[in-house]
Amino acid sequence: MPKQKTKTEGAVAAGDGKYSFRIANLKKIAAGTGYSTAIGGVVEGARMLVGYIHKPRGTGSRMHSHKNEQFNYVLEGTLRGSINGKKVVAPAGTLVYIPANAPHCLVSDPDQDVIFLALKDLSQGIIGKAIDGTMTGAHYEPGFEPKPRRAAKKVAK
Repeated sequence: MPKQKTKTEGAVAAGDGKYSFRIANLKKIAAGTGYSTAIGGVVEGARMLVGYIHKPRGTGSRMHSHKNEQFNYVLEGTLRGSINGKKVVAPAGTLVYIPANAPHCLVSDPDQDVIFLALKDLSQGIIGKAIDGTMTGAHYEPGFEPKPRRAAKKVAK
């Protein structure tokens, strides 16, 4: 039987006898390539997807949008940011609604990593597009920027 195609590269396809998933143990994929630090396991059905998403503390997404609407249920930590220009603070136990095409950015609180369930319809995959048109990197709060890589030293023979 051919492998079912997913809209999100690296996502696991549900169905064809696969009905339960240890989502926290799935292969982690980028869930916001080019604009976010979000990573996690993603499962796609025929009409919707679910992601078990992790954002390290003090990091997250730049302003972006996607044509699918989304719900994020915060399991650990606090997400902060804005949706359609409205401020959002979502501690664990909060359900966040993001309408289709709504400009939004959500960042993990500097005190703790965030883990949330992302639920989206499959009008597209899990990854959206940055509002500024660039896919040049995630959002980092001051002090949480990645450390620059050092060039490898050449070893004399």
